[in-house]
Amino acid sequence: MYKIYLLLFIGFFINPNIEQDDDSLRPTSKTEVIKHTYYQLEYSEKHEQARWVYYTLTTDFINVNGVRKDNFRIDPFIKTKSATLEDYKGSGYDRGHLCPAAAMKLNQKAMDETFYMSNMSPQHPSFNRGKWKSLESQVRTWVIKEKKLHIATGAIFDNNIGTIGTNKVTIPGYYYKVIYDPTGEQKMIGFIMPNRKIENSINEYKVTVDEVERKTGIDFFSALPDNIENNLESTIGNWKISKTSTTSKLNTSKSTVTQCKGVAKSTDQRCKNMTTNSN
Repeated sequence: MYKIYLLLFIGFFINPNIEQDDDSLRPTSKTEVIKHTYYQLEYSEKHEQARWVYYTLTTDFINVNGVRKDNFRIDPFIKTKSATLEDYKGSGYDRGHLCPAAAMKLNQKAMDETFYMSNMSPQHPSFNRGKWKSLESQVRTWVIKEKKLHIATGAIFDNNIGTIGTNKVTIPGYYYKVIYDPTGEQKMIGFIMPNRKIENSINEYKVTVDEVERKTGIDFFSALPDNIENNLESTIGNWKISKTSTTSKLNTSKSTVTQCKGVAKSTDQRCKNMTTNSN
């Protein structure tokens, strides 16, 4: 009996197909880690935004249960206080999600927690609504096939553009996203993208996780056995970047196009676009 337990214990550390728990796979941190229900973050008081956010994505999270309400608000769990809505008002920059709202549709609480200001970063409108949105959609497409992904994302505070608001929220020069697929043939991929309008395919911005670690000084997925971590982080796995959005795969019903009733984040003016979203 003791031999069996010993073999199971050893197997946990040497079998690359045995998944680590979600907490152990989060990035390394220099300060306190804030744990929300479905994602975690390390907050940078200097930059008034998260140094990283980390979450585990499964197919359950991209179902259509949670409703987007755009209830942006201060994060009460940040002891030094997070950025505010006023910091972004009239700045010309979007309140860009780091943990995407569209990836947290599991329930209303999951969706609502993504609107804490600690999860926001000043993103150029063309970036936030363009290729960054495409990358987020691609990740949701991948999880349909892979069933489970571990994801960390945040800003690279290099060649920063400036600051906004009275709290001087840093406008980052770049953003990153790293993804670990623990299922089947394990693999990783990273992305580094500039905070501006991007014309090229997101395929042009893929990098190894090692490269993101060099740019950020953050150690990702360090709980994995060293030989597995080093191998996965030094290579870009076999990830197929598709041209079809997740939305078209998940929602095939016909929708009526109507006038958008929302208010643009950057101008506080009514949106002029047409939309299929009844909200």
